[in-house]
Amino acid sequence: MKTNITLRMDAQLVREAKILAARRGTSVSGMLAKQLEELVRSDKAYEDARKRAVRRIRKGFDLGWKPVKDRQELHER
Repeated sequence: MKTNITLRMDAQLVREAKILAARRGTSVSGMLAKQLEELVRSDKAYEDARKRAVRRIRKGFDLGWKPVKDRQELHER
């Protein structure tokens, strides 16, 4: 389902956007829709990656560290 939105933009910007859209063989509306899709997709990908990273950090990593049994073992040479 598609929905229309209304934007308020500077007249000079609209003229330049129309020229840019014509060069790209699309409309201003199509150009804006594509850019918004990319922004939303990028933001979602970032948020998903952030959530994965937080889960990994909370789970922790096994670094193979074993505590020493006593002070003598720590100072053995």
